[in-house]
Amino acid sequence: SCQYALNMHKLPIFRIITHVHCISLNKSRAFHRRIFARELHQCVQYSTWNSNAIQKKSAVDLGSKKLEISTGKLARFADGCASVQLGDTTVMVTAVSKTKATSSQFMPLVVDFRQKAAAAGRIPTNYLRRELGSTDNEILTSRMIDRCIRPLFPAGYFYDTQVVCNLLAVDGVNDPDVLAVNGASVALALSDIPWNGPIGAVRVGMVDGEFVINPTRKEMTSSTLNLVVAGASQSQVVMLEASAENVLQQDFCHAIKLGVKHTQQIIQTINQLAKEHGVVKRTPQKLFAAPLEIVEYTRQLAAEKIYAVFTDFSHDKISRDEAVNKIRLETEEKVREKFPEADSYEVIESFNVISKDTFRNLVLNEYRRCDGRDLTSLRNISCEVDLFKPLHGSALFQRGQTQVLCTVTFDSLESSVKTDIITTLVSGLKDKNFMLHYEFPPYATNETGKLTGINRRELGHGALAEKALKPVVPKDFPFTIRVTAEVLESNGSSSMASACSGSMALMDAGVPISAPVAGVAIGLVTKSSAEKPGEIQDYRLLTDILGIEDYHGDMDFKMAGTSKGITALQADVKIPGLPLKIVMEAIQQATVAKKEILNIMNKTIAKPRPNRKENGPVVEKVHVPLSKRARFVGPGGYNLRKLQAETGVTISQLDEESFSVFAPAPNAMNEAREFIHEICKDDQEQQLEFGAVYTATITEIRDIGVMVKLYPNMTPVLLHNSQLDNRRIKHPSALGLEVGQQIQVKYFGRDPTDGRMRLSRKVLQSPATMTVKTLSDKSSISIAPNSSPSSDSPI
Repeated sequence: SCQYALNMHKLPIFRIITHVHCISLNKSRAFHRRIFARELHQCVQYSTWNSNAIQKKSAVDLGSKKLEISTGKLARFADGCASVQLGDTTVMVTAVSKTKATSSQFMPLVVDFRQKAAAAGRIPTNYLRRELGSTDNEILTSRMIDRCIRPLFPAGYFYDTQVVCNLLAVDGVNDPDVLAVNGASVALALSDIPWNGPIGAVRVGMVDGEFVINPTRKEMTSSTLNLVVAGASQSQVVMLEASAENVLQQDFCHAIKLGVKHTQQIIQTINQLAKEHGVVKRTPQKLFAAPLEIVEYTRQLAAEKIYAVFTDFSHDKISRDEAVNKIRLETEEKVREKFPEADSYEVIESFNVISKDTFRNLVLNEYRRCDGRDLTSLRNISCEVDLFKPLHGSALFQRGQTQVLCTVTFDSLESSVKTDIITTLVSGLKDKNFMLHYEFPPYATNETGKLTGINRRELGHGALAEKALKPVVPKDFPFTIRVTAEVLESNGSSSMASACSGSMALMDAGVPISAPVAGVAIGLVTKSSAEKPGEIQDYRLLTDILGIEDYHGDMDFKMAGTSKGITALQADVKIPGLPLKIVMEAIQQATVAKKEILNIMNKTIAKPRPNRKENGPVVEKVHVPLSKRARFVGPGGYNLRKLQAETGVTISQLDEESFSVFAPAPNAMNEAREFIHEICKDDQEQQLEFGAVYTATITEIRDIGVMVKLYPNMTPVLLHNSQLDNRRIKHPSALGLEVGQQIQVKYFGRDPTDGRMRLSRKVLQSPATMTVKTLSDKSSISIAPNSSPSSDSPI
């Protein structure tokens, strides 16, 4: 420990000698040990702080934009920290990894992307006025960053590692998620944490047929492509995430190649920073791996038995897992007898290695899969629609042992999702009237568990299926649409099954989608070169993968789209990178499978139903002249609240003279019509002539004036004291006015602000000749279906 501290040049030599001398003389040995340990800990912290205090700045030119990277100024106690800026949007990313291994049998990596309202110059709108739990956008961005950096950690590195992305400033022009990916890459590359990076990430948009690198928010509003590409050195792909509006395959492939090209510039800049920084990676105490002698003994015991299970094509998911687990228990018992000193992880991992090798060799060498299919075949697919009559739309999609039930629900536009202020500022999206919610209950995999709130995995899968369907949903649809995808059985690719089932449910509900959508997952099994371990010597692509093929494979490549193009894509890579050649082949193989799935789906339902179901919701438009709005709304909105409470409809104002009435069912709309008729039946507008004199009947005496009617079914209006006589009066009784008395008044139109009728008796005190006008009836409030607002009909 003394030598370590001296080598780090942090603990003064005289303090070390003093503590060691006291310990050797047995003077307060325990006390001095504690002091020495504390100061040594402080030395290590100071070492980290000092090594991270070297300030460096660099910039990468990405077309017309400049990506600026800086380090050495902020958060220097972290193992690595970097700030990345594009325009006026800045993200700070820190990386910290413990030096003591965890008890987990996996890489315990946590990525947290945090949006701060202060970064946008705002205060949170919740009751505490501070950031609370993670938003959907934060979770989805964290998952994307995790998928970018996780494959590059060394195998067996089971040390708690946390990457925190802090949004420091946002300009509302540049999206911070790609900056966070690059910031994580810089922070890990400049730290001593073992990591085989760096990587680079860019967003690719397509505006008017032209590709744009890192487009602005305004450019994204007119872009038909939103593709995030994370690339490693040697032009390899680490992660893909995309949503698109039916982009053609050749355009999509070109966008990926262009994105990978620009990531290489970022990677070169980060490598140069690391070289100038003099980064030396730490040597972990232990990289967890199964000892070779235990692996070989396990191979002798279990390899043939596992091979027999994987080549028995009569097995389904449950029976195959049970057969393998039976072999596992028998093998592990014998291994523990042979190697009693081996810990639990080594025994379990040895069996996992043999099981994985056997499975992969079956695919690589024999071109066979554990369910008997060839490499490009789909599982058996069956489809049903209109399963439950009360639902607005429903569909059941079964692919092998993956089964998804999708339902469609319509509601008013007021039910749309309201985004948080940062998401609104960054994306420009305030309301979202199409949503897909993905549910994965434990019984889908024959397990038990708590049915709690949505987890990060469910949120990510639902977001992918939503991206797949959103481009085909009409933007001017008069309802908010919620698609619920419930996974009833799962054996691989449930998110793509949700896209297929959701597409059919939308058509069953009568939503005029532009084209049906189907999705499929492509897997990968690779063989590394013996001479160059990082280089792929051979590989096999698998169409429509099972859960076990995802678990033992190297990639989960999900792609969805129509028969014309691609609407969504997500590639999760488990190896440090994929050559572009494999990515292009995966897209081609997915395109072929997608068209085959669409042909099967079209046999059940090929296009949207011409009309929505009879029990579905109804929207109608009510036209209310400005002069009658107060009567329709009622005092303090009383009439509207009563209408909504009694009939269940939802009313929203479209403009000054138009209201939208949403009813969850036709019966509710009929009740709403009757209610509107009732409150408006005595409010028939008369054809009044400006400046004409009319006979009014007094209905009520008030301190400030009298309430009068010009005709029997009219709502009384106030004739103020100031308009009763030329003389100033304090009460109408001074003029001898009584209820039921008829007086002459002059009509001066309506107040332009509130529509109130303006009458005066005072102006008639002059001896000018007057003619009393005769009134005629005319309707004022009309209601018409929303689909044809021009054909308003009176009620």
